[in-house]
Amino acid sequence: MSGKGGNNRKNRQGLQNKTRFSGRREDTQKHAKKHTAVTGGENLFSEGKFEKNRSSPHDRPQWTAPELPASSPITTPDCSWCGKQINDITTAICDKDTGRPVHFDCVLARISEIENLDTNDSVCYIGGGRFGIIHYNNPPDMRDFTIKKIYEWEVKDVNSEWRRPISEYFSIT
Repeated sequence: MSGKGGNNRKNRQGLQNKTRFSGRREDTQKHAKKHTAVTGGENLFSEGKFEKNRSSPHDRPQWTAPELPASSPITTPDCSWCGKQINDITTAICDKDTGRPVHFDCVLARISEIENLDTNDSVCYIGGGRFGIIHYNNPPDMRDFTIKKIYEWEVKDVNSEWRRPISEYFSIT
């Protein structure tokens, strides 16, 4: 028979092997015996050679959570545009004129009112305090779009006073 490996091999009696990978199993068993004879046991960590890298949970210092800032709790101001309370202040964005917090959805609605949107256009937040008018070339495929217009809504260098207490909660560690 031709071939060097697999089930094409013949055993010593000239019969084809019935069990799969029988020769390999014997080799791995021999290797395992040789390995345990060299290392002195089955467990590599029994020698103490690797024990310094293993530590018990009692040896490790216990992690303690950092304390929250001592300042007053985060206030929930009212939106200067719609007058409703901003329940999640982390999603608020600065008013372009006054710098006070407004709802993110209020900004989207105001830009939508200002712009004449075509059928495949929408207003999106594109990051860095900027909004954009997005035109989708193929609406089912949201990856194929062009930005028609960009609104620089927030100035990157200006830190709003109402964001300072919030940033303390997010910058603990």
